[in-house]
Amino acid sequence: MKDTPEMPIDINTFRKYYNLYYDSLCRFLNIYTQDAYIIEDVLQEVFLRLWENREIVEICYIKTYLFHAAKNKVLNYLRDEQNRHYLLENWFNQQQEDKRHKDCFNIEKFTDSLDNAIDQLPTKCKEIFLLSRREQLSYKQIAERQNLSVKTVETQMGIALKRIRSILSSSSFTLLFLIMH
Repeated sequence: MKDTPEMPIDINTFRKYYNLYYDSLCRFLNIYTQDAYIIEDVLQEVFLRLWENREIVEICYIKTYLFHAAKNKVLNYLRDEQNRHYLLENWFNQQQEDKRHKDCFNIEKFTDSLDNAIDQLPTKCKEIFLLSRREQLSYKQIAERQNLSVKTVETQMGIALKRIRSILSSSSFTLLFLIMH
């Protein structure tokens, strides 16, 4: 299927592409991860980006574009997750090494500080944060459970993270919190 730059993607064309390629993109991304939530989030973002840029995007081969975009997005996600885990593991190992020399970090104190910061969040913001971080729900799952839009969940999570960072910034736990989130 070939699109011409003069003809932006309309809603019917977008639906056709979505219906035509979604399942095969899911199977394709399953090569990289078997996590259905990651695949769903990646594809949601790829199709959202296509829709948001429909007026300016110049795509000659939509199938190639979608598969490349999905592959790049999932690989970037996996790389970022690997980097996050690597940084956290290195930090933890360094803390263990430092602890042998001196008692520089108290996990109970960090947990208390973090719990205190979470308790200071507005009620809805706190609920959304806990669903994301403690129950490991995706923004989409939280939105469905709370009967909210995904954008509202994103905004509330941004508020929660900003407030928690602000509260923890007075302590030595800011770096740990940033790495973990």
